[in-house]
Amino acid sequence: MKKILALLMATAMIFALVACGGDTDDGKETTGPTGSANTGGTDNAGTPQTLKIWAAQEDQAIMKQFSEQFIAENPQYNVTFEFGVVGEPDCYTRFSEDPAAAADVFFFPNDQLRDFVRSGGLYEITRNKDDIVSRNMESSIDAATLNGKLWGYPSTADNGYFLYYDTSVLTEQDVQSLDRILEVCNAAGKKITMNLDNNGWYVASFFLGAGCTLSIGPDDIQVCDFNNANGLAAARAMQAFTSNSAFLEGNDDVLKGGIGGTIAAGISGTWNAEDISSTLGANYGAAKLPTFTMNGNQVQMGSFGGYKIAGVNSTITDRDKLVIAFDFADFITNEQSQVARFEARAIGPSNIRAASDPAVQENLALAALAAQSVHATSQNDVLGTYWNPAGAFGTAIVNNVGADLQELLDNMVAQIQT
Repeated sequence: MKKILALLMATAMIFALVACGGDTDDGKETTGPTGSANTGGTDNAGTPQTLKIWAAQEDQAIMKQFSEQFIAENPQYNVTFEFGVVGEPDCYTRFSEDPAAAADVFFFPNDQLRDFVRSGGLYEITRNKDDIVSRNMESSIDAATLNGKLWGYPSTADNGYFLYYDTSVLTEQDVQSLDRILEVCNAAGKKITMNLDNNGWYVASFFLGAGCTLSIGPDDIQVCDFNNANGLAAARAMQAFTSNSAFLEGNDDVLKGGIGGTIAAGISGTWNAEDISSTLGANYGAAKLPTFTMNGNQVQMGSFGGYKIAGVNSTITDRDKLVIAFDFADFITNEQSQVARFEARAIGPSNIRAASDPAVQENLALAALAAQSVHATSQNDVLGTYWNPAGAFGTAIVNNVGADLQELLDNMVAQIQT
């Protein structure tokens, strides 16, 4: 009997050692804070876990819906969800305040990717990588890739802007030119709105249209030439626009609140499509951005074109929680979830099959965005140092501070390149 018991104990120890070796067999590795995880199993998946998710206010309802679906489809996980309201533009700033207290899964625009990777905030995505790459647009995969490594799950391909307009005031021909839009609006007692005050995203449209560039220099320093001759001409065009009586400074709330009334046109993105189309009804129109006058010539207004990405927090150390985080990030960015987000908020998919859905193809806002995308500049080469100085320049222009334009441009570029 003693020999039998000893044999059983030895066998049990062998099985225990094999089980402990699972982390090595499934390829999981963590290499510092900016590590990679290729978690292949679900050992102890029943261990209670809490996953914290950050999403914009407008996405809270659908993220809760996704979490319920995820739980229903993955009974092997014992997981509860906590939700925080953090919009994509604020994601890295909030994350960097305390990475360990930040969300486990969060959304961010691709211009924040370099900051996240540099600070070691993201896990490299190696789990199901081939599937993620094959199901998404190549440009969206490029937007989530740095130094040859995939750092997130593409979730949208619509992080850009275009022109909304009221077809009872402006015709399809009118909206081709900013000069014509201003002329018609003045005659009709209407306004065109654009958020240039403290908003470098929209401020860039004049400079990018003028041929100015943003790039990454040595030591990951932002290089900007917005203060060259073309930049000065673009700034003068912006100044002429904002001083026109038909111009109205305003954010999305101003646009949505006034469109169809005092506002005949406004520049924004797809996230407002549902509200604006509902307000305008049969008078709903959308188009690429117009041309503007620069040095006596018509120049196409540029824009930023970007993607939104779901990332996984590198401070997660619990293997079972990490498996769930990867699976949930994968779930909320798959074809079905991207279709659901389009149906709920007209969010443009990065998923190839979702983007080919007939309803997506017929969407006016997404068609306008696609027309503008030809004139858009990727945000991959835009660093965090760009936004505040560019926004401050926009504030100075809107408020007509009276300072020398070249001096304002030189100060902006100097701060951007710090």
